[in-house]
Amino acid sequence: MLKVGLVGVGGISGAHIPAWLELEDAELVAICDIRPEMMEKYPDIRQYTDFDEMLENEEFDILDICLPTYLHADFAIKAMEKGINVICEKPISLNREDVKRIYDTAEKNNVKFMVAQVLRFWREYEFVKEAYDSGRYGKLLSGNMVRLSGYPTWSWDNWMRDEKRCGLVPFDLHIHDLDFLVYAFGAPKKTTSFRSKLPEQDYIRAVYDFDGFFVSAESSWYASPYPFTANFRFQFENAIIATDKCGLVVYESNGNIINLDEVAEGDTGEINLPKSDAYANEIIYFVDCVKNNRPVEKVKPAELEAVIDILKSL
Repeated sequence: MLKVGLVGVGGISGAHIPAWLELEDAELVAICDIRPEMMEKYPDIRQYTDFDEMLENEEFDILDICLPTYLHADFAIKAMEKGINVICEKPISLNREDVKRIYDTAEKNNVKFMVAQVLRFWREYEFVKEAYDSGRYGKLLSGNMVRLSGYPTWSWDNWMRDEKRCGLVPFDLHIHDLDFLVYAFGAPKKTTSFRSKLPEQDYIRAVYDFDGFFVSAESSWYASPYPFTANFRFQFENAIIATDKCGLVVYESNGNIINLDEVAEGDTGEINLPKSDAYANEIIYFVDCVKNNRPVEKVKPAELEAVIDILKSL
């Protein structure tokens, strides 16, 4: 049984903690947050308000870091220097040099590290990558990705409204779609971007040229309470793959329309993807890498560096 600790019991931990509690081969034994009230809902898990104290008192196989962005690198390195494997919420850092620093520490201490770039484990996005890799619907011609919301006002100490600690829309929101693009298609050959940035809102539209196809992506924190929206549309030679109110749908050029969410309910066939929890999927994947001493191949440091370089240019 792998022993797990988690630091940062804020918003995203609400997706991580339930996943850990469901695993049969890992036990979440301790959590840490400087705000005791955030941990009250987990009375059966040992609780700390000091990270160093938790590391001193506990023996972990894995640490899950759900802290604000600007703390990721230093906390990951401190844990790995104690021989602990680390899974860390995205982004790895606001600084490119931290990628090498983190991975060098992991190698030196013979531990594993992974950034939880969740779209790589999301069934809808995995389906697009599989269609591209297999050529199932011919060549990819274009894509459009959308990730919009209102400005976050709920973060601890307003850290998400601080560009130096958060990186704003590029590093907190747009990174999801860009990371998927680099993972699925490689680094783009050219980037053209437009940005509308004010103290209380931040909007980006970027066009990524992959030398044969292009993808347009927009991300925002609007000043108004715009509801969170995330979807995509990819145009292949013989089909459109899109997410909409109906779920994941393939519109084939022969006239067939396949709702993959409906297919998942019954007897499947070749293209079915089961419904799943991407946050649980990323954790299950990392646990398997640790438990069976497998390399963490799903997320590569060169890809993370490429993403940071592009985000810095927006």
